Amino acid sequence: MSKKLFSLLLCITLVASLLVGCGSKKQENKVGVAMPTKDLQRWNQDGDNMKKALEAAGFEVDLQYASNDVATQVSQIENMINSGCAVLVVASIDGGSLGDVMAKAKEAEIPVIAYDRLIMNSDAVSYYATFDNYMVGQIQGQYIIDTLDLENQAGPFTLECTTGDPGDNNANFFYGGAMDLLQPYIDEGKLVVTSGQTDFATVATANWDTANAQSRMENILSSYYADGTNLDACLCSNDSTALGVANALAANYTGTYPIITGQDCDIASVKNILDGKQSMSIFKDTRTLANQVVKMVTQILNGETVDVNDTETYDNGAYVVPSFLCEPVYADINNYKELLIDSGYYTEDQLK
Repeated sequence: MSKKLFSLLLCITLVASLLVGCGSKKQENKVGVAMPTKDLQRWNQDGDNMKKALEAAGFEVDLQYASNDVATQVSQIENMINSGCAVLVVASIDGGSLGDVMAKAKEAEIPVIAYDRLIMNSDAVSYYATFDNYMVGQIQGQYIIDTLDLENQAGPFTLECTTGDPGDNNANFFYGGAMDLLQPYIDEGKLVVTSGQTDFATVATANWDTANAQSRMENILSSYYADGTNLDACLCSNDSTALGVANALAANYTGTYPIITGQDCDIASVKNILDGKQSMSIFKDTRTLANQVVKMVTQILNGETVDVNDTETYDNGAYVVPSFLCEPVYADINNYKELLIDSGYYTEDQLK
């Protein structure tokens, strides 16, 4: 064999070796988990619970957080594809911005489970695992109705609304579920949105950011409630926006303290519930969702029928994604101990 031919064969062998090392071959027990950010407590809990549950089931896990930067998340998912992940679990930052990388996952024949946030406009999404997002809003709306006793009281009561990021499809379900219950009382005049701000685009909060929610509520308070008008209820779609509203109230409001809804049972908001600064928060036990996703991953890799309980609701613009919806409940001053402490979700010391 000539030296030139030997060198050529050696180069081919090295290139092939590098391709294998770069993950051109799927590893059937490796799962990529892409989370949006570590800035919110709930995503840290989701990621930790997911990693523990998957590893306990025997899977290798590549868990990545993207610091709420879409380009970073796209790069992380591409790396998961190239490293041979057999399944991807993706909690998107912006559900409409992952089309290209989802197409790459489909080309590589890697199933994708959209986690908690639906990935939009892509037929590469195999399944969706979440809590019933419309029900979340319904519970929040019903809590306001029941606490104000709108069925029996004449009112009028004042209401202001704050929902989440416009790029998060869940925010539409949260807000829509609540407003479907509250709108009849607004139409009747029992509820009055003094600011007049009810359309989704106006009440949305970029990145679910506490500071953004606080700034907007400060403007509302100074414009519509500085004359002593009472604010009776604040519909807040999650705890980070509820915290912003509570901060604004602490700095700029002297009237009767309003009902404030929330979601996720973040520690700061549970402490606010105990201090009377927030009324309730939707409890979505991330352990339940993580265990369901582990079950779905196992079923996918075993070639089994994957458990879903909704095949009609979640149209991502490409098709209706088969979904599994876990049921949320709410925690308030009356039941938080049973739900959050007795269940082992938090310890008493964490809430002091």
